[in-house]
Amino acid sequence: PDPALPAAWRLDATRALATAGPLAWEDDFAGTIPVDLAGLGDVVLVRKDLPASYHLAVTLDDAADGVTLVTRGADLFAASHIHRTLQALLGLAVPRWHHHALLTDDTGQKLAKRRGSPALAERRRAGEDGRMLAQQLRLQHLRLGT
Repeated sequence: PDPALPAAWRLDATRALATAGPLAWEDDFAGTIPVDLAGLGDVVLVRKDLPASYHLAVTLDDAADGVTLVTRGADLFAASHIHRTLQALLGLAVPRWHHHALLTDDTGQKLAKRRGSPALAERRRAGEDGRMLAQQLRLQHLRLGT
């Protein structure tokens, strides 16, 4: 990489909202959410070492795929403010969102591959009944975080 080039392209949050005007998005649980980028800062859109950030990639992918309902974990709720802003600036369709609770372990940490949490397939191989796990999820009998 050329050290003379900027290390990253960032979204100027203040300028973006001034350009786009007041924005909101719909979440199935939380209702209408006014876009608020305060506290999120000027988010990175492109870095030298990656072609696009998560925010830019998912916003463009969802639009290209015609997604009308974005389903993500509650831990990504704040990111939806960024995605809605990018949709407005890029003239993309606006989906609804559904942010679900996260499955957590006994310590309250979210279950995740990067933490070594067992996948459902591993749990089934260990003898757990897949249908029972699905039923426990539907009835919210498994430990849920926020």
